[in-house]
Amino acid sequence: MAHKLKVTLVRSTIDRPQTQKATVRGLGLRRLNHSVVLEDSNSIRGMIRKVQHLVAVEAADEA
Repeated sequence: MAHKLKVTLVRSTIDRPQTQKATVRGLGLRRLNHSVVLEDSNSIRGMIRKVQHLVAVEAADEA
């Protein structure tokens, strides 16, 4: 079974560069405190690293 990550937007994208806004949108996050569960892959981890100051990441339940 593949590992999953729960990503939550905890800081606003207001006054952030357009590339960071696009990355947050690419992760599927739309509003503050919105969470998505994503497959753990190198591309997703790279996107998270780019906006690590805006998001919180935790392991998702495997159930």
